[in-house]
Amino acid sequence: MNGHINYICKRIEILNPIHSKKLKKNIEFFDDRYDELADAFFKKYLRILQLENKTLDYAIDCYLQMLADVTNETVEFLRTGKYTSTTFEEVNNRVYASPGIMEYYMHGLLMSQFLFKHHYQTLNFFINTLPYYVNTTKSYLEVGVGHGLYLSKALDILDNKTTFTVVDISETSLRFAKHFINDNRVEYNLRDIFDFNNDEKYDFITLGEVLEHVEDPLGLLLKLNDLLSDDGVLFFTTPTNAPAIDHIYLFNNVEEIRDIVRSAGFQIASEMSFLSEDVSVEKAEKYKIAVLYEAFLKKAET
Repeated sequence: MNGHINYICKRIEILNPIHSKKLKKNIEFFDDRYDELADAFFKKYLRILQLENKTLDYAIDCYLQMLADVTNETVEFLRTGKYTSTTFEEVNNRVYASPGIMEYYMHGLLMSQFLFKHHYQTLNFFINTLPYYVNTTKSYLEVGVGHGLYLSKALDILDNKTTFTVVDISETSLRFAKHFINDNRVEYNLRDIFDFNNDEKYDFITLGEVLEHVEDPLGLLLKLNDLLSDDGVLFFTTPTNAPAIDHIYLFNNVEEIRDIVRSAGFQIASEMSFLSEDVSVEKAEKYKIAVLYEAFLKKAET
């Protein structure tokens, strides 16, 4: 087991013994490549923490706080069948406009990429598939960069001559991504994507877990269809039944996601779905257990 992961597991075993059991099960599931990716990630992440006078213990605390938020949101979700926020204004006031909350939330989400099984599987699918689009990608756009991990992998994989553009509504998120990436090839824009009027068409667009954060996911996909070049590719991820402090739009099942993708004028080139718990797809849907869906999309043929 990777040394950093081993430390995290031991620390969480003390602080949250119940979650520790699930975490150990996740680690046992991961493939051989996991250690290599996790080691490279945590070496980089620790340097960033040190620059901010923070420690891995701080990041673990952020992760557990995020986990507590998810637990509280899940209790309400199972009771009501709804997310606790339904408008962007609510979430903006509650989360995005609060630097303190965004700080621990970004660190917690970043940690989850190598601690949640379904988050690691999703990242792995992106890393494995993106190389097929290297030759056709001269311009890359990421909408809602979050912690910046996916962008960092795109920078590693795509050609050095590729242009990279980021659009995000959160100043905290952009600051976090800049620290994590530290690459002058990236142009950052603090803006709502609906207000991003650019004549350029992009060969590749990444939308990582953003659809559930907006009131009108169809409108967002239509906007991205317009920004995508004719032969371009849109990679996106979004979950079903995944209550969180900043989730607005509820997808009840994967077919609802596929429907909205088709309505926005896309066709699916490749797709994967990963369960957040070790249950069957049928049980996940019946008991409203989160499924993380991801797909590479092309414009539908007309």
